[in-house]
Amino acid sequence: MATGGHGEGAVGDGAGERGRGERGRSEGGHLRNFQAALRESPPLWWSLLYFFCLLCGYYVLRPVRDAMGASGDIATVFPQASIDWAAAHGFALKDFTLQVLFTGTFLTMVLLQPVYGALVSRFPRRVFLPAVYLVFIACLLGFYWAFDHDVPGRGAVFFIWVAVFNLFAVAVFWSFMADVFDNDHAKRLYGYIGAGGTIGALVGPLLTTSLVGTIGVANLLLVSAGFLAVCLLCILQLRKWAIRREQLSGGVDGESAMGGSIVAGLRLVWQRPLLRALAITVFFGVGVGTLLYNEQAAIVKAFYPDARAATRYYSIIDGAVNTVTILVQLLLTRFLLRRYGVGPTLLIPAFAILGGYAMLALSPVPLLVAMVQVATRAGEFSLAKPGRETIYTRVDRESRYKAKAVIDTVVYRGGDLTFVWLHKALSAFGSRLVFVAGMAVALGLTFGAWKVIRAQRTLPDESSPSA
Repeated sequence: MATGGHGEGAVGDGAGERGRGERGRSEGGHLRNFQAALRESPPLWWSLLYFFCLLCGYYVLRPVRDAMGASGDIATVFPQASIDWAAAHGFALKDFTLQVLFTGTFLTMVLLQPVYGALVSRFPRRVFLPAVYLVFIACLLGFYWAFDHDVPGRGAVFFIWVAVFNLFAVAVFWSFMADVFDNDHAKRLYGYIGAGGTIGALVGPLLTTSLVGTIGVANLLLVSAGFLAVCLLCILQLRKWAIRREQLSGGVDGESAMGGSIVAGLRLVWQRPLLRALAITVFFGVGVGTLLYNEQAAIVKAFYPDARAATRYYSIIDGAVNTVTILVQLLLTRFLLRRYGVGPTLLIPAFAILGGYAMLALSPVPLLVAMVQVATRAGEFSLAKPGRETIYTRVDRESRYKAKAVIDTVVYRGGDLTFVWLHKALSAFGSRLVFVAGMAVALGLTFGAWKVIRAQRTLPDESSPSA
């Protein structure tokens, strides 16, 4: 990759003197900036393809997962033995579907965290990165068999697995990006990389919507496995740039095993103010999304009892989210990160969510729930997530892989678990109380974002010669 100074010149020359001011912010100016970034940065091509395939593969699966969580056919979701056990103890398992699924997801994350810690501690990057994706592909082949044979109770295992897959695969992706790109390049390129992922997230639901009626749910899992296989190719191609950046910056060699404790990530999050602040932000950020998700699931269960109709509905919501996301990523994210740093990218979504919950508390109508859901998720994907990820380019490698994995998996799903049960308690008193509580959660998110902004100012502003 070209040097940071050359990169600035390339972008400036592409825009031209007349591109300054309003014209520099026009659609043509954004296109020229993107073209210049592609010329400057060969690894950007592979990173775009990597994130595109990763999110496309995930978003092929997400509507299937969401339809399982909202399914009225409880025998599809849970094994008959667990349904009978619940009935024998005086309650219907179908009344606690999401609560049980989110609890299972959190417990699975806790159990897998030491396994992941051991993997990254004892094996070099060239081993553990491909291994993660090979395991996911093998699991998809197993689920293909389960769906193709209508195995009872497959829904719960699949729901939990997709949640685990999403968090671990995306967490590993951004950790690897922090190996490939330095902070200066991250500010200029992460918006574009995020947009590549968003295009994949747009294509995924479209594939699901168009194919589910023709090939069925089971074959969609094979489509997703194909996209993950391309991710493996991208990892192999990007490895040389990660090595180059580490050599030029004098960093620790990522091709050697990291070493250290398998639970070091938990210790780092507890000890370091920046990592604690990031954990707080993620925890409350999950909270606002979980409360909305559960309200939406109640609507789907009432109005879309058929699995294919529910899958199609969720794919439409995902499409709306990703359309807004890519527009913001291409037109705003890069500008905010380069001009103002991470502050606006963290605070704008937090204030938007707070305003959305305030409106829902006044008028909790289904259409407004969907609109705030779109705004909440789009703000996270287009602004807050790229903002947080640039910070990890400036921390040590153990924080980048181990602590980040704890925040993105255990803390994330801990938030899911906390707020899914909170929603169950509050929903008995009506939607309005849920959204009033959501305003308090949004305030917690805003507080965490402010703490992150303050803490990250103490980090070195790395600008290595090349990525």
